Amino acid sequence: MRNALTTVAFLIAVTAYAQQPMGTVATHDALVTGGLEVHAERASLVSNVSITAYDRTAPVDLTRGGQVLVCATSQFHLLRSGPGPSLLFALDRGAFELRTASQPQDVILTPDLRFTLTTPGALDLSLRVTPNGDTCVDNTGSDAPILQVADVFTDATYRLTPGQHVLFEHGSLKEVVDRETSTCGCPVESLPQVVASIPGQPTTPALAEAQHPFPVAVSQGLAAPPLVDNSSPAGEKHTQVSAILNYGTSQPDSTAVSPPPASVPTSASATSATPPPSPPGAHDIFHSIGHFFHKLFHPGS
Repeated sequence: MRNALTTVAFLIAVTAYAQQPMGTVATHDALVTGGLEVHAERASLVSNVSITAYDRTAPVDLTRGGQVLVCATSQFHLLRSGPGPSLLFALDRGAFELRTASQPQDVILTPDLRFTLTTPGALDLSLRVTPNGDTCVDNTGSDAPILQVADVFTDATYRLTPGQHVLFEHGSLKEVVDRETSTCGCPVESLPQVVASIPGQPTTPALAEAQHPFPVAVSQGLAAPPLVDNSSPAGEKHTQVSAILNYGTSQPDSTAVSPPPASVPTSASATSATPPPSPPGAHDIFHSIGHFFHKLFHPGS
């Protein structure tokens, strides 16, 4: 009888967690796709969501307690990991900071590595992946859990202890900088700068952009600098169009949240316009998608 009651209580708890959202994020901070519900300016993350931060950090408040900071321009995925409040935190590119009490089946994924918990603890983890695959991890705090790191393509493993700050060069567990000093989390967002203008000439947005062309995300390696087309003749104006390519787990009832597209200003005196850069090839897109779902459905490979 006691075993039956225990089983019923367990099933009720699992059902309750399944009905709760994993967390919430402000829609003005990130592009959110997947299983979600939108209330006012916040998206409730129901299942299998992709979060791409805009030009600032996007805080995700977890229902189980704690927070994930998705750094500017970074692409991040949040999924359920087994029954209960355990979650899977996956980073496609960029950086994030995770602060929450650990759960037994929590999993953290990068394009090359899989992190699982060996011991429980208070997660205060900063993680960054650069374009060349370098993976910086800071497992902050003496009460942090011990993490088992596995290469998703080989049988190589690494044991990350509390307070350890390391760099896996090119995402390899065989090339480890054990005493890394660079910041693994979000860059410090500086206050708006005062741009000095020419005496008698007002400060315009174009002048401010020319004097400070690279936002923090670019200077910190989280985003690539904008492409500059130098093919136009001297003195000829041109329009540059940039776009963010996003992919995520889609469902029939999924919703995507993004701000309305901004209109592109044109000039009457312009004689030509530079076309936007060609999008990545289909091979690159399907390779990235296949890479993510390979790790999701084959955690031991």
